Amino acid sequence: MNNRDRWRVYKRASVMFFLAVVALTVVQRGSISMGAPFELERQARMHASQGAEPGAALEEKTDSYLGMKGFWKAGRHPPQPRAQTPTKEPGTTDDGGPRTWDVTSSNCSANHNLSSQEWFKGLEDNFKQFLLYRHCRYFPMHLNHPEKCTGEIYLLMVIKSVATQHDRRDVIRKTWGKEQVVDGKRIKTLFLLGKSSNEAEKANHQKLVEFEDYIYGDILQWDFLDSFFNLTLKETHFLKWFHTYCPGVRYVFKGDDDVFVSVENILEYLDSSNLNKNLFVGDVILKAKPIRRKENKYYIPPALYNKTHYPPYAGGGGFLMDGNLARRLYWAADTLELYPIDDVFLGMCLEVLQVTPVKHNAFKTFGLVKNKSSKMNREPCFFKNMIVVHKLLPLDLMHMWHLVNSDLVCSQKVEIL
Repeated sequence: MNNRDRWRVYKRASVMFFLAVVALTVVQRGSISMGAPFELERQARMHASQGAEPGAALEEKTDSYLGMKGFWKAGRHPPQPRAQTPTKEPGTTDDGGPRTWDVTSSNCSANHNLSSQEWFKGLEDNFKQFLLYRHCRYFPMHLNHPEKCTGEIYLLMVIKSVATQHDRRDVIRKTWGKEQVVDGKRIKTLFLLGKSSNEAEKANHQKLVEFEDYIYGDILQWDFLDSFFNLTLKETHFLKWFHTYCPGVRYVFKGDDDVFVSVENILEYLDSSNLNKNLFVGDVILKAKPIRRKENKYYIPPALYNKTHYPPYAGGGGFLMDGNLARRLYWAADTLELYPIDDVFLGMCLEVLQVTPVKHNAFKTFGLVKNKSSKMNREPCFFKNMIVVHKLLPLDLMHMWHLVNSDLVCSQKVEIL
């Protein structure tokens, strides 16, 4: 082979090598450009199967950092934990209810048609105010946590509170309201709040509530003022929220933020009892009469309720109910006009459903004994056998919790469960 032939072979080899390099580069770039959307699609499917939006993890990390640094700046709202179930698309549940909180406006005018009626003119101002706006049943949500009801929840602990009582919520989180899993049974906790009714301090209280929720993620808050008469609104709003977001909750405990609760005794009761689907148990009050003394906190004028007795109802300090019954109570509540005493209103709802609440001696919504100075009200061996004991301030609750959960030796077990 002469020099010219060698040059031709070398030239051909060089051209083929160059073409091979180009082809390989094109193939690699093509696989990268094609792989990226496939990878994004794969991640999107993974997030969708977990109920999150694509890119949510990165956004949560970024929002968490920015939120912590800028939380106290004016106009800054803390990022809300993302629901693990899709809640942005409009639609309904299997039984026709909404899948999301569907109230977006709080515009509600007074019903002035009542003003000209003689029976209305004779009422006290607070009852006039209640009746003028009684038709305003639902308000927008400011803080929402639908992810609390993701999956199967055995027991949902729901506590009524107000913006200023952060110390009570803090003690509950550290004691009986601590979220946990017991023998495979998931227990979750939520606090129910309206807006502060103190105009002078409302902005500061609201900012504290938002920061508290930013840390713990366990507050449901609606855009109505927290007041005694509006406790019924808190009841109806929770029932609507529960019906919307909680298809997998087995039981609900609902109580105040100044009670001692034994979760261990609740679980023992639920495990050992032959329970039916209409379980509603608590400190049930039978044949209670409406209070007609105007100086009493629970005074009701005959114009609002003219019957001799209330239906059976459980004291609101704490009661336990079946999750399916709670969903039915939502529909029952919508058939009734709102009533200014929330405990009684829930009794009226049970009456509509023809469900009789069950009285149980382990629910003490007036203290262990009504005599507040009695030593029995401070005896840990009695608390150890209760499910609910009402009226404990934060320091007393923490102290009693430590006593009951210490190496407490009681001379005799009170058989009440």
